[in-house]
Amino acid sequence: MNKPYMGKILMVDLSNQTMTEEAIPDSVYKQYLSGMGLGAYVLYNRMPADADPLGPENILGFCSGFLTGTGSLFSGRWTLVGKSPLTGCWGDANCGGTFSPAIKHCGFDAIFFKGISSSPVYLHVKNGKTMLHDAAHLWGHDAIETEEILKKQHGPKAAVAIIGTSGEKVSLISGVCSDKGRIAARSGLGAVMGIKKLKAVVLEGVKRIGAHDPAAMKRLSRHCNKWVNFPLPLTPGGIFARVGTFMRVTPVVFPQDGLLYKSILRKWGTGGMNQLSIEMGDSPLKNWNGSNRDFPLEKSRNINPDLIKDTEIVKYHCYSCPLGCGGICATKGKYSHTHKPEYESILALGGLCMNEDLDSIFYLNDLLNRAGMDTISAGATAAFAIECYEKGILTQKDTDGLELKWGNTEAMVALIKKMISREGIGDLLADGVKVAAGKIGKGSIEFAIQAGGQEPAMHDGRNDPGFNVHYSLEPSPGRHTLGAHLYYEMFQLWKRLKDLPKPSLLFTKDSKYKIDEEKARVAAACSKFMSLSNGAGMCMFGLFLGAKRIPTFDWLNAATGWKLTPGDYMLIGERIQTLKQAFNVKHGIEPKDNFMSSRALGKTPQKEGANKGRSVDIEKLAPGYWDQFGWDKNTGKPKEETLHKLDIK
Repeated sequence: MNKPYMGKILMVDLSNQTMTEEAIPDSVYKQYLSGMGLGAYVLYNRMPADADPLGPENILGFCSGFLTGTGSLFSGRWTLVGKSPLTGCWGDANCGGTFSPAIKHCGFDAIFFKGISSSPVYLHVKNGKTMLHDAAHLWGHDAIETEEILKKQHGPKAAVAIIGTSGEKVSLISGVCSDKGRIAARSGLGAVMGIKKLKAVVLEGVKRIGAHDPAAMKRLSRHCNKWVNFPLPLTPGGIFARVGTFMRVTPVVFPQDGLLYKSILRKWGTGGMNQLSIEMGDSPLKNWNGSNRDFPLEKSRNINPDLIKDTEIVKYHCYSCPLGCGGICATKGKYSHTHKPEYESILALGGLCMNEDLDSIFYLNDLLNRAGMDTISAGATAAFAIECYEKGILTQKDTDGLELKWGNTEAMVALIKKMISREGIGDLLADGVKVAAGKIGKGSIEFAIQAGGQEPAMHDGRNDPGFNVHYSLEPSPGRHTLGAHLYYEMFQLWKRLKDLPKPSLLFTKDSKYKIDEEKARVAAACSKFMSLSNGAGMCMFGLFLGAKRIPTFDWLNAATGWKLTPGDYMLIGERIQTLKQAFNVKHGIEPKDNFMSSRALGKTPQKEGANKGRSVDIEKLAPGYWDQFGWDKNTGKPKEETLHKLDIK
């Protein structure tokens, strides 16, 4: 029988320069798939509880998606896993592009690294041969330069994952890059790669990826593609600001359907929501202390999605993606070609710092991609520093002469350059807001917006309390790609799992803040589904089309021949989620320590703007969410009977 998985992993010990191929039993794939699930299985079982995230015992894994290469759509994402040096928790980062199939073409479902090399190296896998090469000549080059050098050496078809200079300097907010600037950014795992002196992974393989029923895979994908190409007329991008204003003032809303968002992604990319999100209160502004009134239409029009689209010279698609939300832009900045900045980058480098200069956002986005530094964390840390300066906690002497004021674009650009180079004030800030606040003191932790040490994304949980639930309660805190009320509406899981709540056709905004069992079930369903999907290598944007249009469960059955129900697959997601939580408990993490910062929870509610008067009581929400997984309602730790039920040893 053709299988969608390769049945093997590669374990590389950098300390003694050895490489070992290991067979993985079929039973492990049926319990965890691959991707994030296989990563969690390996890390939980092989990493000692006292492992230093920046020590030799931390294991860093590059994990391909279970469905990658099977003929399914939206299934080209890979997951980077390890113990996060930023949070001390389970760490993962997700990326698209072309690297996921390359792992499987080399005959592996994942490649793991332990130990620390005595000098810079890179891994090269080609035609079944695995080699570690000297990387001294690559050290000091940015991510794009390094990729260009390696592709000249190994050929243009080689797939490459690299750290930039921020990873080399062990910045705790650095990630791992591929495809000339795409970045698996979150959890600070670029620092793990840097401390291990692993500059790059270069893959060249031709192994075939199978599927149990290729005809069924093709039939399901054709049906899915009809929904991807379903035409919806769209207005000019500036109109969305008015839509956001309406959504802010109306007391009654209806569930969102992902068909509209699909069309926005295809035309503008994720930045299509820039102004809408500001107006409706989704985008945090002025270090989470401002509102739409601080960044009104006359400012946000400078990030109108049409202005960004006008710079786009070519669109691109990730592997197996029929949508193509990415793009390469020609700008006025130092680099003539750059990736189109994502919504998260635009708002983190824009409204969060009160910066309305679009050219600077393009420029900083490119600098950070080349350095391999997370744009979300970099923008959040800059906003933190600006507020510390505003409050007198940091002085011009502390900032190397920079006048860190809201909207001072020149000073902000200089500050982020210093963070990238770890120079002066930049060295203090290069490890994110929690580490910086710990060094600065003087009450600065109040302005360090984080969950468990990680800066949250540009979605305000006071507007959609589901974001605050997942920022605070996920095993990897501060993450926006795992669940929200909005996500549940677009996933439409109740159409495949009849026991899940179906949203009302109309509901009041206030009802989102009600604490009840239904909200807990909704949040848990998102977590289970996304853990499953990250094991499969699925793209969240594709999943937003809805569970009947994106046949994830059916693709998995056609790829494997397993004939499992959607409920069976959700149990796999539950097992992966619980194993990640068990990883945290094993490593001494107290789940309650990961709750979001008070300001972002609205413990002192805002007095004006879209989120006026709103707060989220995470202490009351947590027990219900934890209980849905069979975790202790008071501590968030998985119960022994739950581990036994899920066969987690």
